[in-house]
Amino acid sequence: MAGDTDDTDDTEHGHRRPAASAEDVERAWHDTKLAQVLYHDWEAGSYDDKWSISFDERCVSYARDRFAAVAGAPGAPFGHALEVGAGTGFFSLNLRLAGVLDEVSVTDIAPGMVDAALENARRLGFEIEGRVADAERLPYDDDTFDVVVGHAVIHHIVDVELAFREMLRVLRPGGRIVICGEPTRYGDRIARTLSRATWWAATRASHLPMLRDRWARPRSELDESSRAAALEAVVDLHTFDPGELEATVRRAGVADVSTVTEELTAAWFGWPARTLEYAVNPERLGARWSMFAYKSWLRLSAVDRVLDRVVPAQLFYNVSVTGVKPAG
Repeated sequence: MAGDTDDTDDTEHGHRRPAASAEDVERAWHDTKLAQVLYHDWEAGSYDDKWSISFDERCVSYARDRFAAVAGAPGAPFGHALEVGAGTGFFSLNLRLAGVLDEVSVTDIAPGMVDAALENARRLGFEIEGRVADAERLPYDDDTFDVVVGHAVIHHIVDVELAFREMLRVLRPGGRIVICGEPTRYGDRIARTLSRATWWAATRASHLPMLRDRWARPRSELDESSRAAALEAVVDLHTFDPGELEATVRRAGVADVSTVTEELTAAWFGWPARTLEYAVNPERLGARWSMFAYKSWLRLSAVDRVLDRVVPAQLFYNVSVTGVKPAG
């Protein structure tokens, strides 16, 4: 998402790097952009399952609502959209299904992620264009896109201001940038503390003799998750204060910049719930758990919209930012 070692578009050849070895992880500790490639290629095949990504009304409404919360609901679809750090296409593909976007291009540092986004689009019955690219060096001409979108991406980028300058460059005058789902400084600290505590408790409890056969994930899967978590410490570069993020985007030349924050109690529930799903045998939780978790998250999100009036923005988990390219 944040960068690449070259400008080659490997997606034409279905390129996908092998899973990161222990030696890869060791090298990645000293090379942030290598870590981005290794980690996100490694995660590409299981990413949608890990984060419960789908392309149905649940995620379509989530993407549409996140976009509208910060940028307003567009009267008509944006003609040509670019998603930076697209991963498997969660944000742009669901926005297309929602009627917010029309033509879609995607970029990501990881060839495996671009492959996954292209394949997800094909399964949905349409084609998109995708390139392996550094968000700090987008491989497109000036004034190409009507909108640039991203979700949970800029916290992976080394030079955030430079990336926004690149987004601005490839936008047509009057075009809009919409980046959603970035972690706030304090919200992320609380969420990760809850997540680590849940992982510790769930992995130990599920391996107790009376629970092991039905509830435990294989130790090899837990070890792989722990190795992935080690690389997360390298690829997750930033958390954001909403005011400081707004100032950064303005320095990049973006006009009419604004931010919104979301998820307080929803994050306090959502992160432990998602961690539990990955820590235990998923067959034991089933569809009833998934519906309970989703509906609980919706209810708590509604509570958070009320709390937004009195709770400081810095305490919420997510911050989204938008702005436009000056018409001149």
